[in-house]
Amino acid sequence: MKNPSPLFRLLSLLHASMAMYVADAGIWSYPGDEAIKLALADLVGDHKNIVERAGVVLEQRHINLPRLAYPIHFTATHDIDLRSLLPRILNELQKQLVEIDEIIESISKTTDADPISLELAREARGTTLGHSDVLGQLLVRQRA
Repeated sequence: MKNPSPLFRLLSLLHASMAMYVADAGIWSYPGDEAIKLALADLVGDHKNIVERAGVVLEQRHINLPRLAYPIHFTATHDIDLRSLLPRILNELQKQLVEIDEIIESISKTTDADPISLELAREARGTTLGHSDVLGQLLVRQRA
């Protein structure tokens, strides 16, 4: 698909993220990092919910779901604890926010704006921004 739909792009963006990879891979952490684990679990749970809902909409529209794989460079993180991964995850969340804003803008520019895609993209932006703030506060506390 040369020019994927905004919803397809959103699903791909959220599904193949560092946070999802960390959750799937079971990256370990030192005792005392429970707040990071819980914050990542919340982020991943919210993003999985959006991904699942977007997938249902795409299937209803007879659009093939993307075959997603995590980027190969994520495998280099297996021997790194969560505290060390937190800056990378935050950096990726900031990049996701930029791309989500682009997706929202592309939906809004169309004359027949898709309300479901727009709603999911806006929800993704809100949850990503909220979780980014929480993880940022945890990073500041870890560094203190």
